[in-house]
Amino acid sequence: MSWSAQQYVAFEEERTRPSRDLLAAIPPMQARQVIDLGCGPGNSTELLVHHFPDATVRGLDSSADMVEAARKRLPNVTFATADIGRWHESGPFDVIFANAVLQWLPDHATLLPSLVDKLAPGGSLAIQMPDTLHQPSHRLMRDIAADGPWASQLAGAADSRTEVEDASTYYSILKSHCSRVDVWRTTYHHPLAGGASGIVEWFKGSGLRPFLEPLDAAQREQYLEQYLKAIEQAYPTLDDGSVLLPFPRIFIVATR
Repeated sequence: MSWSAQQYVAFEEERTRPSRDLLAAIPPMQARQVIDLGCGPGNSTELLVHHFPDATVRGLDSSADMVEAARKRLPNVTFATADIGRWHESGPFDVIFANAVLQWLPDHATLLPSLVDKLAPGGSLAIQMPDTLHQPSHRLMRDIAADGPWASQLAGAADSRTEVEDASTYYSILKSHCSRVDVWRTTYHHPLAGGASGIVEWFKGSGLRPFLEPLDAAQREQYLEQYLKAIEQAYPTLDDGSVLLPFPRIFIVATR
C-alpha cells in the first residue's frame, strides 16, 4: 500500500496532537537510543528529537515517500525504508515509539511482547492506535466497497487493518513482560473545514488508502462520490460550515 506524505500532512496539527499526548506519558529518563516506528513524514520524530536531545533518534517507515519527506524535514536524523512487520533489530532501545502504525500489523499478542524484548531495562514502548473500525467513517468504507461494481477488487481491503483490542486485553498482554503498563483511550473531536468533504480528505491520507489503491482513476472517483454522499448523512455540517470528526484512539505506554 502506497502512502502520500503530502496528503497525510494536510492535517498535520491534528495528526501530531496524539503523538504529543503519547510522548508526555513516557516516564522521565535519560534516553540514549530512540526509534520512531512508522515515522511518516517526520512530524512525530521531530517531537522525539526535541524531547530527548541527548539521544540518537532514528525513524523507520515502509513508505519511501514518507521517508523522503522526513529526511527533508530532519536532515540530521537517520531514516530508513523498511517493513516494520519484518523489523528484527534487537536493540536495546530506551524508547520505541509507534504512533498510528501498529493497527496495520497483525497478531498484537505476539508483536507487542516482541517489541518489549527490544527495550533496555527501564525503557518504554509507547503506542497509539486509531480505534476507528466501528465508526461510521470506516463502516461506510466497507459498505461501499462491498456493494459497488468493484466488490471483487476490494474484497480484501478491509483486512489490511487489525482490530484494536480493549484496554484490559492490552494490559493483560503486556503486564507479565513489564514493570508498568499504562493504557487509556481518548476520543478527539477534530473540527474540519469544508463539511463532509473535509472528512473525505482526512481519510484519503489514511483509512481510505486500501480501498482506493486497487481501483483505476474512474473507479476511484465513483467510489469517492458515493462515500462523500454517505458521509454527508452520517456527519452533519455545523452552522459555520465545518464538521466535527469524532476520532477515538487507544494509547499504551509499557515500561520494561
